[in-house]
Amino acid sequence: MRPQFFFVPLVIVWAVPCGQKIMTAGEENQPVDYVIIVTGGELLQGAFPDGHTFFITRTLHPLGLQCIGSVCVDDRKAAIERALQFATERASLVIVTGGLGPTDNDITREILSSYSGIPLREDDTLLEQMARRFHTSPDQLRSNLRRQTRVPIQGTYLANPHGTAVGLIFESKRAVLVALPGPSRELEPMVQEQLIPYLSRHFGTHTPGCSLTLRFVGIGQSQVDQTLHDHVPLPENLTLLSQFQGGRVDFTFSLPGDTPENRRRLEQLKGTILEHLGDYVYADSTLSLESSILRQLAANECGITLAEVGSGGRLTAALLGDVQCDAPGTDGRVIARAYVASCFEELQNQLAPLPRPWNPGATAVEKTKLLAEAAAARTQSRWVLAIGEIQRDEMGQRYVDVVSQLRDGPVDHQRVWLRGSGSDSGSHLTTQLLDYLRHRLRQHAGTTQND
Repeated sequence: MRPQFFFVPLVIVWAVPCGQKIMTAGEENQPVDYVIIVTGGELLQGAFPDGHTFFITRTLHPLGLQCIGSVCVDDRKAAIERALQFATERASLVIVTGGLGPTDNDITREILSSYSGIPLREDDTLLEQMARRFHTSPDQLRSNLRRQTRVPIQGTYLANPHGTAVGLIFESKRAVLVALPGPSRELEPMVQEQLIPYLSRHFGTHTPGCSLTLRFVGIGQSQVDQTLHDHVPLPENLTLLSQFQGGRVDFTFSLPGDTPENRRRLEQLKGTILEHLGDYVYADSTLSLESSILRQLAANECGITLAEVGSGGRLTAALLGDVQCDAPGTDGRVIARAYVASCFEELQNQLAPLPRPWNPGATAVEKTKLLAEAAAARTQSRWVLAIGEIQRDEMGQRYVDVVSQLRDGPVDHQRVWLRGSGSDSGSHLTTQLLDYLRHRLRQHAGTTQND
């Protein structure tokens, strides 16, 4: 079957207060047209939504870059090449997402090199960094990891402090081809911190001006909107953009010029918003929710042990993923131990012997508390968090029992409800578990300060 791809024109919608002017780069310079190519067979199968197009377009539009289309293709050579042919006939800039990792189906690097005619070479600096990351020497580095240090000889690369795959820029005669990593927590800061300055130098686009990003969890986008409308006066000439995914909401507030006065106005705005919504804000930067929690654990010198059943190891994977990517402010030792099982009995076997006999008639909450106690007894970490089996209430709604315990401290229990289905349900559950842990850490920090 011949590979297929789809061209979807984009309409950019700006959410700004009525009557306020949006400053765009096109008022001074001719906009630069670009096309986005999002790779990944899982997107075409409906397993995951495409969030990259929204983020890239809303980030680059104020800089004078005009997206004329987005193409979603399978991660196969023929499909990507056809998309590149289509895009380079229409735009001077093509942004490709995904396919830069260490697996066999990560082929974007080689395809862009072949299509542009620009060879790849190993970068000595990247090779040394990769070897240090995996605690080995360059000559002992696995070939699949070493491949990620290959960059175009004509162009440059974009640093990635949040992962192993750097971004790539091929400066060919036909167009500038940009390759970005697939994970959002790597792609988004790379665009904001690395790609935007490059585009400004190469295409003469505008700088982003002065901006503030507040990251919310535990509250819906509409609730934030309503609070801003009712309680927060917004400065003139402000551009307000919002993005939500997996139970997390980002609001970005931008002013057209990066001046001391505009920075002061944004700081005042931030203070007002925190007065009304501070409990829901976990970061005022590109810091992820996972990294924010790891920082809290490290700051309080709190190692944590995790015991998961109903969440399928999602919390462990989320936190360990940021540890492996050198989450800022941590040393990678905050995760003391993790136990993941498919049922209570399997987790019981991992944690045996239990501190007291297992009661066959115990409720799900009692079982979760006992397993949390057993996990605490097996480790030296100050915090233990246990997640029980998926249960249903009298209305048929699914939930998991979550138990947290500070060593020699009180036990806390909370129900966390499951929403949706498939990967969306898993993403929301992970976010809720992280938010629960965030609140518990803040409560402990507040109690410690009061003492």
